[in-house]
Amino acid sequence: MTRIHFAAAATDQARAARERLVSIYGNEAAERADVVVALGGDGLMLETIHRLLAHNLPVYGMNCGSVGFLMNDFAEDLLPERIGRALCNDIHPLRMHAITMTGAVEEALAFNEVSLLRQLRQAAKIRIIVDGKVRMPELIGDGVLISTPAGSTAYNLSAYGPIVPLSANLLPLTAIAAFRPRHWRGALLPTSSEVVFEILEPEKRPVSAVADSTEVRRVISVAASEDRNVTARILSDPDRALSERIIREQFTV
Repeated sequence: MTRIHFAAAATDQARAARERLVSIYGNEAAERADVVVALGGDGLMLETIHRLLAHNLPVYGMNCGSVGFLMNDFAEDLLPERIGRALCNDIHPLRMHAITMTGAVEEALAFNEVSLLRQLRQAAKIRIIVDGKVRMPELIGDGVLISTPAGSTAYNLSAYGPIVPLSANLLPLTAIAAFRPRHWRGALLPTSSEVVFEILEPEKRPVSAVADSTEVRRVISVAASEDRNVTARILSDPDRALSERIIREQFTV
């Protein structure tokens, strides 16, 4: 019997689904479980991955939210059999290393993206350095983000960045409402790249750095690179393979 640990979003729909599933399949403690079933939307999936990362458990999501791009369809029947047939997608996060104006150093993991965002009414001014070489001396705008392939359909897509297949070994670097250079949308970088963002005029134009749900305010420098020593395993039904969903999203109009 598959030992399942259930996690649910803080919504009536997700909590009710969890109660019904626990009554059918039981609920194992995370440290003794074989798999985590996450009930909610994509936000709950990311929260579950971060919260239970140390347990090294695959996560099978069922949509009890709105978009649910990372989730499978909800059904109560034959859950262990569905989990047994599921495809495993290995996702490596970005590791963010941020330095604030006070000299504090903050680190966080991002399975979707690391984003830099202006805090106040003034546009941000950001220098972009890739593997030690200045590639963009000054980007002026609302900010910039670097995304994982799995996260390329999230904030990155909303900022008009490219969708990247899971197997592409590329990281989208995407401007957020760029003012200068006006028509620069971003770049595609190898997953081996280390990207450093230096904040210009940080006193006048403060910037926050966000790695998934972790926010660090008033940064002066942020480094981001893929950490292949960390892996999250997301399970998807064969007829809703995550790699296929990402490809299909490129043809959605």
